[in-house]
Amino acid sequence: MATNTESVDLVGDEAATNLARAALFAALVGAFAYVSFPFPLSPAPVTLQVLGVFLAGIFLGPLWGGLALVLYLLAGALGAPVFAGGSAGFAALVGDSAGYLWSYPIAAALVGGIVHRGIALRDLNAVRLPTLVGATVVGTLVIYALGVVGLVLSLDLALGEAVIQGAVVFLPAEAAKIAAAVGIVRSDAITAA
Repeated sequence: MATNTESVDLVGDEAATNLARAALFAALVGAFAYVSFPFPLSPAPVTLQVLGVFLAGIFLGPLWGGLALVLYLLAGALGAPVFAGGSAGFAALVGDSAGYLWSYPIAAALVGGIVHRGIALRDLNAVRLPTLVGATVVGTLVIYALGVVGLVLSLDLALGEAVIQGAVVFLPAEAAKIAAAVGIVRSDAITAA
């Protein structure tokens, strides 16, 4: 009697590896959400989540970086305590910080697309500093544009008030996150390979 030892791969090794990386970065953003404190000048808290968004886009590229943040939102919506301060549930996706949260997959995809000049990953050592900084600035603009819109809609703030409370007051913190992302990429301590 002959036995068939041939296996069938339902998902290729590369896709499985990329999915695992996306899940890892989703978890990283969730962990960064625990570094959260209320900010008296804004209804939104200060967190490290945006740093995770930058890193997902830079290390995973536009497709898998964006997917990582979709997984993050899905996990939070299903009850995993991965939103700011350990909050969870669908209510966070329609509350005061919803605009920021919904922007994360878009921002990660844009950061990845700019850094890698398309879908395919390129060697991060070949990416110049202005490209890294520019990509993270674009990601920041997307996050704060949608965050401000969310504040206008959820809190009935005037646009100018929402821009100040939802974006301008966070600029020093965002500059530090951009510097941290660039420092991590340039440190050679982490590789996506």
